Amino acid sequence: MEEEVQLFLDDAKERMEKSIEHLNRELAKIRAGKASPSILDGISVDYYGTLTPLSRVSNISSPDARTLRVQPWEKNMIDPIEKAIMKANIGLNPSNNGEVVIINIPVLTEERRLDLVKQVKAEGENAKVSIRSIRRDTNDDLKKLEKEGLSEDAEKNSETEVQELTQKYNKLVEDYIEKKETDIMTI
Repeated sequence: MEEEVQLFLDDAKERMEKSIEHLNRELAKIRAGKASPSILDGISVDYYGTLTPLSRVSNISSPDARTLRVQPWEKNMIDPIEKAIMKANIGLNPSNNGEVVIINIPVLTEERRLDLVKQVKAEGENAKVSIRSIRRDTNDDLKKLEKEGLSEDAEKNSETEVQELTQKYNKLVEDYIEKKETDIMTI
């Protein structure tokens, strides 16, 4: 029984870690006024009839704080890359000089900053909901184990451990949200 309890706790911890990783990926996509290649993560380009991640058909760099530079491996990919960035609807307007796609990152207005903060908080809340869901699932599994013969004390101790994990990961979410919010609101 102890082994099963430990398996449930390990699984809960692993799933909560994945929630944090997902939150980090989502927060990286929210631009804070600085050019970062991660802004273009998730954009796919039509590469000879196949949707391919942008990073697989080009080199993405940030020569300065306000510019992204996308250097395609093949020159004929410039137009599809521009179209894919426009279609992604991330508020960026690409241009090209015949060899590279250049994206100028506009300075954020106060209103846009507040919108981005709302978006960050929404992502944080999604992560917290995910963590609470994991806690609920794990506690349900522990209650089933109690019905199968796990002592009530062991079940209560395990639930306490799950609650501690939940609090630890919720604190991490809060820290990430606060850091990103500060990043966005800093001019």
